[in-house]
Amino acid sequence: MTNDVQEDPAQEPEAFKHPLVIEGEDLKVVLSGAVLSYEIVCEQLILNVTRGGLLAVIAYLRDADSHRYAQLIDVCGVDYPERAERFEIVYQLLSLKHNKRIRVKITTDEETPVPSVSALFSSAPWMEREIWDLYGVMFDGLSDHRRILTDYGFDGHPLRKDFPLSGHVEVRYDDEQKRVVYGPVSLPQDFRVFDNMSPWEALTDVQLPGDEKAGENPHMPKIGWKPVSKVSE
Repeated sequence: MTNDVQEDPAQEPEAFKHPLVIEGEDLKVVLSGAVLSYEIVCEQLILNVTRGGLLAVIAYLRDADSHRYAQLIDVCGVDYPERAERFEIVYQLLSLKHNKRIRVKITTDEETPVPSVSALFSSAPWMEREIWDLYGVMFDGLSDHRRILTDYGFDGHPLRKDFPLSGHVEVRYDDEQKRVVYGPVSLPQDFRVFDNMSPWEALTDVQLPGDEKAGENPHMPKIGWKPVSKVSE
């Protein structure tokens, strides 16, 4: 006699969820209103949060015993000129206790400052100064907005996508004035045309594959191997 036991669908095991998915869902519930969304990229949890909720999110990630992201690894910026809020500010946090990392992102435009996390992490001011210097993003609560990578008289923010590659001015040392002086950008040397088929042609008198093209392109510089007629003995 066999006992036919019918399985209760309600008792079926739940589908497996990745730990990062569980963490992202929990954070979205606990920090509702501050966490807009989350995603997982390369086995790392990324939170997209509001500017106004940034400090609450960072403080919770740092202090909550289940997370303990107590180390600020980096703060960096990204420029997307086609967006209304063109700048992304990205915070990289590390939990030594739980051996995991998390990334927090906010967005802003050219005029709206973002909250400074310098009150939460003492290492933040240097990295926020870099973002101000290179992107022009202001930080509300940062006491020192001096440039840190470029000169104090530098014009513009060089990591913006619309910043000219040649810059606005060039600097040089003036031997007569015994100091560094600014001047207009000058490009006295014409751009060279390189033959990528034979990158060594300017360094040897031996014919290499690709050297035969030197006479075919009138724009090629007159360098490299040139055929030499051998004198028969």
